[in-house]
Amino acid sequence: MSEASNGRWPGTELDALVHIGVAKKYRRGAVLFREGEDASTVVVVRSGRVKISSLTSDGKEIVLAVREPGEVLGELSAVDGEPRSATATALESVEISVIDAEDFRGFLRARPGLALRLVQIVSSRLRDADRKRVEFGAYDTVGRVARRLVELAERFGEPSYGAVRITLPLSQQELAGWTGASREAVSKALQQLRSRGLIETARRGITVCDIDGLRERAI
Repeated sequence: MSEASNGRWPGTELDALVHIGVAKKYRRGAVLFREGEDASTVVVVRSGRVKISSLTSDGKEIVLAVREPGEVLGELSAVDGEPRSATATALESVEISVIDAEDFRGFLRARPGLALRLVQIVSSRLRDADRKRVEFGAYDTVGRVARRLVELAERFGEPSYGAVRITLPLSQQELAGWTGASREAVSKALQQLRSRGLIETARRGITVCDIDGLRERAI
């Protein structure tokens, strides 16, 4: 997978973008920017992972994505001038670089080739969003939870005595927001997956014991 298609900018351009920004650090749970705010800056994630979420009309949080080091956040609002379309929250301690929106637009104007890469990244994210919307209608809660756990294991997993430990500290509420289900439904789904020996759970931690079995349940 190319850097553009997986959401990360090419290394040389990313380094140049970071150079014009201001370095900042945030603790876990800190909000980097909020949905609906005016977009005056762009953020580059340098270390740590960031949750991207949105609120429904009744106040329910929907988790849209998890962004990793090397990814740029808020670039669309900087380009089109519209308010933030989502909230960015640190899932763990993060280091970021904050770039003024006008400086970001000047950065793009000076590098016309980046426009295509930006379109590729946006296209990849839209395809991912479309895929998840299809999942909400096509799979039951257990299937959706299984699919998210497979994704988390593949992206954030570490081998652990023949299993895969998911290193991303997601709560059950956040997992519910990522699967379009209630916290209670996710809790029951996790219980079913545990009873089948597919996963083990601990406080803010999930270990996948049988990745192939989990993939089968996710189909």
